[in-house]
Amino acid sequence: MITLTVGDLYDRCVEYYGDDTALTCQDQSYTYREMGYHADCLLTALTGVGLKKGDRVGFLMANCPEYIFCEHAVAKAGAIRVPLAVLLNPDDHIYMLNLVACTTLIYHEKMAERIKGMIPKLETVEHYICVAADPANVMAGHLHLQTLMNRNEPTAVKTEIDPEDLAGIYFTGGTTGKPKGVMLSHRSWVYTILIEMLEFDFGRKAVFAYLTPLTHAGGCLLLPVLLRNGRCVIMDHFDPKAFLETVEKQKITMTFLVPTMIYVLLDYPELQQYDLSSLTNIIYGASAIAPERLKQAITTFGPVFTQLFGQTEAPMAFSVLPREDHVIADPVRERQVFASAGRPTYHCEVRLIGEDGQEAQPGEPGEIVVRCANMMSGYYKNPEATADTIRDGWLHTGDIAKKDEQGFIYIVDRKKDMIISGGFNIYPREIEDVLFEHPAVKGASVIGIPHAKWGEEVKAIVVLREESHVTAEELINFVKERKGSLMAPKTIEFWDAIPLTNLGKVDKKTIRATFWTGKDRQIS
Repeated sequence: MITLTVGDLYDRCVEYYGDDTALTCQDQSYTYREMGYHADCLLTALTGVGLKKGDRVGFLMANCPEYIFCEHAVAKAGAIRVPLAVLLNPDDHIYMLNLVACTTLIYHEKMAERIKGMIPKLETVEHYICVAADPANVMAGHLHLQTLMNRNEPTAVKTEIDPEDLAGIYFTGGTTGKPKGVMLSHRSWVYTILIEMLEFDFGRKAVFAYLTPLTHAGGCLLLPVLLRNGRCVIMDHFDPKAFLETVEKQKITMTFLVPTMIYVLLDYPELQQYDLSSLTNIIYGASAIAPERLKQAITTFGPVFTQLFGQTEAPMAFSVLPREDHVIADPVRERQVFASAGRPTYHCEVRLIGEDGQEAQPGEPGEIVVRCANMMSGYYKNPEATADTIRDGWLHTGDIAKKDEQGFIYIVDRKKDMIISGGFNIYPREIEDVLFEHPAVKGASVIGIPHAKWGEEVKAIVVLREESHVTAEELINFVKERKGSLMAPKTIEFWDAIPLTNLGKVDKKTIRATFWTGKDRQIS
């Protein structure tokens, strides 16, 4: 078994590629040597304030080079990073940080007002470290990350780390309405990197543009670039004009986009004015792409697309559709393959299990269960959910799919009801719970419905109490105030009753059919 750790991989990059450029962000660049030096200085500083092996460190950060320094330093300390999605509600962040007992929270100055409101409810955080251009902008009593790096020298102290020690806890939602902490070991993370390097076709000296959050899928793709002597071009948000200018100026060769971003680029009126000839590999995933729009994308950008499909519980891919599989002469077969999630990655055993517990035959639906080298260690402080998800060494994904004779996987339904909108996971139960808090709401069911841009959008079906009156806009704002704009329904319909199964459960399959009938995929 490979015994390397995440910190070892970063150190190897620094050792091998020293004075080559590793990171670019706006007009600032860092060599591999500088990247390692800043991480080691930060490691000294973190150790000095008491951080030790096994401590949890929250990351609430915008995309910036300091994210990489922090990830490197925390990994070498044997501490556990806890990345937080910035689009979530502060209450979710409070719950996550308290659950895992974070002792340190590193945040970007853009999140300062949010942090200020969270502090009274955070139970275990002892040290707040702010990434800020000007130390004068840091709240009283909080540490300034850049000052910490500048005032400390690298240390030779090395922490002994076992491959099964945790490298990170990444939160994902669930049907219980509370996010679950996915525990990822150094073993899991190292194998994830190796799998990505093989399956996603990372060449040497790639120039990779990072637009999606580094606390989300983007961060999974840092080390595959660095280990191949590439350059990471960090962007703090997605804007089509800024992205296209960056591709042209920096000669970007690779990037990761969610389908929504691809749609925005395809619809951008000035797209043809930019030289995008350097792009050789656009990795896409996190939600399904409409086959007709994928065809348009290939016509526009060329055969440069690589699709991935996976879960946080075994990042980053169970299956992949490589660039060569996007080139198909037969238009009927092309549409079929474009609607697929590709074929299993080399390391991953994939089975489809029918309701009878037997393996489904080609063309028959079954739940995707996988066994792979980078599987999670379990859910943090949730042995029941862990036991339900990992059974006899197999990870039960909750996704329902079919497989054809060539091994291509076609996802058709989802047991766990998760909605994926613009690449972000949204869990209906959390929204339903909020809707039920409103005095006018008698019944509610939340589903994802097709959306041309976002893949899916959140829709709520609501039954009102007798003689109660409330508008759809009022309910949308009610959810938005409590869960944030990402979680708020985009539309609400008022029905006389919520359909139920013969077991008395909400029949979401029937509800979805109202909006998904005639679509190639019953899931996005």
